[in-house]
Amino acid sequence: MAIDEAVTLKKLEVFLAFMRMGNMARVSERLSQSVVSVHRALHSLEEGVGCPLFKLDGRKLIPLQTAYTLAEYAERVVRECEEGLRRTRETAGFASPRLKIGSLYSLTVGTIPELLIKLKVRKSGLDVDLTLGSNRLLLELLSQGRLDAIVIALREEYPDDSLLSVPLFDDDIFFAAPEGSPYAHDSEIDLARLRDEKFVALDDEYATASNFSHAFQIAGYEPQLAMRVGDIFSLVNLVSGSVGYSLLPGRVLPFSPRIQLIPLAEKYRTRQTIALMLPKKRERDPNLLALAAECRMLGAARA
Repeated sequence: MAIDEAVTLKKLEVFLAFMRMGNMARVSERLSQSVVSVHRALHSLEEGVGCPLFKLDGRKLIPLQTAYTLAEYAERVVRECEEGLRRTRETAGFASPRLKIGSLYSLTVGTIPELLIKLKVRKSGLDVDLTLGSNRLLLELLSQGRLDAIVIALREEYPDDSLLSVPLFDDDIFFAAPEGSPYAHDSEIDLARLRDEKFVALDDEYATASNFSHAFQIAGYEPQLAMRVGDIFSLVNLVSGSVGYSLLPGRVLPFSPRIQLIPLAEKYRTRQTIALMLPKKRERDPNLLALAAECRMLGAARA
């Protein structure tokens, strides 16, 4: 079936933005278009599709099931087109002036700012978009092509031959307690003695949650969890507020002067490798080459 000329990529972008935001004013601001232009694009797209996509509820535009169906496919179309254009420019020898990098929240104090400053010195004309999230989310966005590279924590080697890994540094996991806790003067912590204590932990999609579970498997019991949270800053605040103890990587110590990190006993000791991950098929991209070079230099400086 021929595609109606009213169905364009630009209108699909407007449509997807509206489906995500649900508000024409916000779409207008995001895309630097007038509200009238946004409304016209949605109405024209609806005519080109040949069936209703929305219904009016007062002055509000409500998506129908047809709109959700279209959005599912439009997302793929726009993403594939973006990827095709990017690969075409790469073939011609033109690197994008923008790099989309993903990072863990816990790396935003120290590692990521230092890395981005060095990258900007090396490539002053490069603009960087930074996305923060969990290991799982960042890996998904990288696989979808929505991020160019990510810096994450790995407990073991990541089994994906399509990705290139550049290690930056290793980070040990510690027992985290509030200042002045009963364990403040212990030189190391035997988790087997802490069966009656309350703990707080990160959601399972974070690498630190894997270290947490592994350590307690060795201890031979399930810890009593007072709470699970979705970001490292909240977790540190819960520990400092004496809601519960936790297991945290050493890099979080600067986050709060009110927590103490105590080494674990030898049999519980575990660590993470902080690494840059990027698609092997793009390892010759000039921007990613520069990023990988800075990561290697940063890693060598911390070795």
